[in-house]
Parts: sequence; structure tokens; C-alpha cells
Amino acid sequence: MKLTLGYSPCPNDTFIFDAMVHQKIDTEGLEFDVQLGDVEALNQKAFEQALDITKLSYHAYAYLIDAYALLTSGSALGNNCGPLLIAKTAIPQEDLTNKTIAIPGQYTTANFLLSLAFPNAQRKTATLFSDIEQDVLSEKFDAGLIIHENRFTYHERGLHKIIDLGEWWETNTQLPIPLGGIVVKRTLDLAIQQKINRVLKRSVEYAFANPEASLPYVKAHAQEMDTAVMQQHINLYVNDFSVDLGEKGKAAIQYLFDTAVQKGLIESPTNDIFVPN
Repeated sequence: MKLTLGYSPCPNDTFIFDAMVHQKIDTEGLEFDVQLGDVEALNQKAFEQALDITKLSYHAYAYLIDAYALLTSGSALGNNCGPLLIAKTAIPQEDLTNKTIAIPGQYTTANFLLSLAFPNAQRKTATLFSDIEQDVLSEKFDAGLIIHENRFTYHERGLHKIIDLGEWWETNTQLPIPLGGIVVKRTLDLAIQQKINRVLKRSVEYAFANPEASLPYVKAHAQEMDTAVMQQHINLYVNDFSVDLGEKGKAAIQYLFDTAVQKGLIESPTNDIFVPN
């Protein structure tokens, strides 16, 4: 059985998916038609229900629970790995209401966290995440919300951190930050959904047990990223929650969605969030 599968070219995704898409593990008869895209492109494909399995931001998933079920493997949750709001010159947080801000997509979890922390900061424009630093440096925007590997390199370009939104989330919730997860179409048989979950868990476990095995695939899509930065990226976003969410990971995701309901952003879900074991 061949299924369409979407994920980003970022090191954390290519690291965890390498074994399953290249048949390095038992995929239980599943094959995958891989479609790579940045997080907002994948979010949009999910809204179109264009992929059988896809990575997406948890913010986007909050609107798609009726169409997709969340796998308990493959997620990016963690500590000290949230989005950073940066600027060319230091900006007091109380002045953000009047500032223009570049964000990496309307439905990114990064934008969701920004909205929770600064609900009055409304002058936001969605742009490609990899362009945000340069757009801030060129003064196209007053500030930018950066994710992925840019959080390791922004200071090298003379940019200033206004706030670490991951730190803000953790301080207020005492929970890990839910950034992105892997979902599967509910129209697929439950047995297939569970098989996908098993195969993905096996792929993550293989990646951890054989870290060198995925390097050629990771490097091929890392956009000339420095090897040390690439490894930092993997270490930050791939952890025990990627193998299995567990009770703490599930609690963090549930809290995020409960908050979205309380803020009137989404209706209360009528389906269970997670694929049953």
C-alpha cells in the first residue's frame, strides 16, 4: 500500500523519517510517496486534505481534528526549543502593539504562541521562515518570529532577542512546548492508522540507535547548514516525545487545544485527538 507523506526538509524531520521512507526497517508493506515542504506549505496541504500522512503545526491541527488523527510518534515537543521574537535593535515588549512582525505562517504554532503572549500585536505578515532574518535586517519588518535552525544563528547577524516564546510557555504552563506533530487521515482504516504509528515509532527508534545512518539524507536537504548546527537542530527537536508522546506530551497538546477553545479560536473537538493504540 502506497501513501502520500508530507514533511519538511529540516534535519529533525529527515532524521526521523529516513528509515521508513528508505525501507531500512520493517514498514509492514507500506510504501511512501514523499512530498517535502516548509511548515506552512504542509499546513495548507493539510487544510486541503491533500496528504494521507503529514507533519503539521499543532496550531493548524487544532482546526483539523475532524479530518486527521494525531499519531503518538513523530512529534516535536520539548523544552527550550520554542520560537524567538527578534529585531534589528532592541524593542521593549510593551511597544510590540505598534510594530510590524514577520511570522512563519498564520497557522504555525509559533504564531499561536505569539498571539497568546501578545494578543494586541496584530500587525503580522506571514512569510517564508528562511527569509525572516533578512527581512528584519533590511527593515522590511520591525521584528520577526524565527523557528528552526535560525534560533541558533540570529545573533551572528547582529539581531536582538525580544522574547523566547518557548520559555514564556514553559514558565506559564510547566509543560513542554508542542510545536509540530504527525497526523493521518481519519478516512483510512483504523488498522492502517495504527500500522503507520508503529512504523513511524520504529523509524524514530532506528534513527536514535543508528544516528550515522540518516546523515546522508539529512545533509542532502539541510541547505548547506553547518554540520554542528544541523546536529543541534536534531538534538533540540527530536527526543523521547518523538518516540512516544506519553502522558506528559499528550497533556501539553490537550492544554494547547483547551486554551484555543477558551480563546474562541476553535470549537471544542468532537473526535478523540489521538490515534488509539
